[in-house]
Amino acid sequence: MDLRELQVFCKIVELKSFSRAAEAVLLTQPTVSGHIKALEEALGLRLFDRAGKSVTPTQAGELLYGYARRMLSLRAEAEQALAEFKGGLTGSLCIGGSSIPGAYVLPPLIARFMQDYPDVKIHLKIGDSREACRAVAEGHCDLAAVGARFEDARLHFEPLAEDEMVLVVPPRHPWARRPAVALKDLPGEPFIVREVGSGSRQYAERALAERGVDPGKLRVAAEMGSNEAVRQAVKAGSGVAILSRRAVEDDLKGGSLAAVRIESVRFLRQFYIASHRARTKSPACRAFLRLLGKGDGAPEGTGRRRRHPGGHAGAPEG
Repeated sequence: MDLRELQVFCKIVELKSFSRAAEAVLLTQPTVSGHIKALEEALGLRLFDRAGKSVTPTQAGELLYGYARRMLSLRAEAEQALAEFKGGLTGSLCIGGSSIPGAYVLPPLIARFMQDYPDVKIHLKIGDSREACRAVAEGHCDLAAVGARFEDARLHFEPLAEDEMVLVVPPRHPWARRPAVALKDLPGEPFIVREVGSGSRQYAERALAERGVDPGKLRVAAEMGSNEAVRQAVKAGSGVAILSRRAVEDDLKGGSLAAVRIESVRFLRQFYIASHRARTKSPACRAFLRLLGKGDGAPEGTGRRRRHPGGHAGAPEG
């Protein structure tokens, strides 16, 4: 099997389109079709079902996809290892991130990494925690920074940074003028919450349940797909929310939102870095883990030496 054909095949599976795959791999659509025809003839199997513009892999195609991803990943790893051996780390690194660590924790870390390894191209993909973990488990991302751990035997989680969750209300809400509210007061207010799969929502519901508040009894006024949407809904007076302090820091300073203390409660959660247990990590991936101070980074070897020795302590937690 030709690796170029496998690369084209994987793009079609991922993008569900011959034309979009052609754009992604910088080939014409007839050339892409020719690659798939040659691959199907070599294997003696049909790899795609075509119905109009819809393209879906057959059972044989789904089976091949897993192996093809591993083969392409191994090629990229070999190229990076050889580049590192020659004295410079090159290639690419795909990092997934859920909304809060993706927006507030990863960017400064990526900036530091790029200073040390300017020839490595970084791809940052933002989604909810479940999506980011799935991307690592299925080989689409090398690592992910997420706000929740999930039961998946393929994944390994390590602590990355700490985060505080706070109850936020509009500045004219009656609670904004109170020194604190009781847990028993929460079910009476309309709540704006994140979607199922969000690490923020998973943590908030678990933390409330541990303190005797049934999340199912909260008055959920709206469910939204991003922290930005939740912030704007609370600012508009649609309800209250429990959000990361990182996400509302500017609003609190500017007075467009108010943080309300809950009596005898402080919500502190952990962000995690998720990696694949079994997949061999590329040199770029290991270098990024070294930046985080994680043990799976492996020795430096003969690669580019860091220009800031001693500057790779753990991720910021503030």
